[in-house]
Amino acid sequence: MRDRLESIAERLARASVVDRLVISLAALVTAVLIGGVLVFVSGAFASCRTGLEMGGATFCYNPMQVYYELFLGALGHPLEGGWTLTNYSLATTLQRTTLLIFSGLSVAVAFRAGLLNIGTQGQLVVGGLATAVTVVYAAAVVPSGFIGTVVLIPLGVLAGALAGGVYGAVPGALKAYADANEVITTIMLNIIAVGITSTLLSWQFQDPNSPNPQTAPVPEYAEIPTVPVVGFGGRMDFSLLALAFAVALMIGIAWLFARTSFGYELRTSGIQPGAAAYGGVDEKRMTVASMTLSGALGGIGGAFWVLMVHGRWIENVPSLGFDGIAVSVLAGNSPIGVGAAAFLFGIFDSGGNAIGTATDVPPELVGILTGLIILFVAMPEFFRMLGRRYVTVDSASPARTDGGDAGANDGGDADA
Repeated sequence: MRDRLESIAERLARASVVDRLVISLAALVTAVLIGGVLVFVSGAFASCRTGLEMGGATFCYNPMQVYYELFLGALGHPLEGGWTLTNYSLATTLQRTTLLIFSGLSVAVAFRAGLLNIGTQGQLVVGGLATAVTVVYAAAVVPSGFIGTVVLIPLGVLAGALAGGVYGAVPGALKAYADANEVITTIMLNIIAVGITSTLLSWQFQDPNSPNPQTAPVPEYAEIPTVPVVGFGGRMDFSLLALAFAVALMIGIAWLFARTSFGYELRTSGIQPGAAAYGGVDEKRMTVASMTLSGALGGIGGAFWVLMVHGRWIENVPSLGFDGIAVSVLAGNSPIGVGAAAFLFGIFDSGGNAIGTATDVPPELVGILTGLIILFVAMPEFFRMLGRRYVTVDSASPARTDGGDAGANDGGDADA
């Protein structure tokens, strides 16, 4: 049995990109089938006036309708008449995708360096508050209009990146110089981030015109603008410019990993720390630098959450950082894969709302259904990462067929 398990682990570790795509597709199909059965059987325990009669029982839920709403409802029902590209459902999907790209990249950078950054949520919270405060105060001295847009948006994003980077550097320094477990410190810093930001808000930055815990709104011209020709305007809270920036950042991180000495050192530190140290890589410096970069990406996610979605910082920040962990694992810690994984999560978020509107399926069952799909799709990649604990990168590299180096998509998997 042990030999068989080791053989399976080795095959998973050696899997090429094509093999992994086929496995993920098979896992997705399996999850859909199992989820469909679960939805159908659950309908037998629900109450409804109409349904499918079978064996003396009434099945209230139609799995085909549920999946139709989950996947096509998230796009605004493109197969139906009157569909437009700028519909609200698609805007919700792309909005969630944009934000999850930032948090997914944040987690992926740390994973590729052999570190577990569970603190992206805290870095996002701190970065979001820094963005809102910076833009609100800077707007008092920066001219309004086009100049204000050009100055305040980059300034706000930079403030979020700096705040998130500094907050990410703290657990990095504790790991490098005090040998503190980064999982524990980042989890604790998530809680501390909530306390610090809530205290600062109530003490100094609370909007005096609102009873809700939030900052003053940023000027409208300081929010991420929409594209006039293909714009998701109105109350959609999404901009194609934000998505374009997220995709550009995603490509930039991939280039950083593949084409720069810093990226090579970061990946090597995650794959083989001993070899990296022998080659002259400063392990402590790399630990702090990678966690700083990871935190900065989380802070940028907070900046866009403020400047694109709400136009202010509010105390109830969604769990984008925690979702970024699942996005990164699903993507195999690949920066390019993060985009696809974030889009899948965006579909689930928007499609779940469509199911709740068009069917009587309870939200708890929708959560189980989407969680089941995520679990099935992510588990093959998780076991592949686990298998790499027993198969060295060099021994796995001959099986690669994508033309990349052995660690191009897998740095840090051994510690993930």
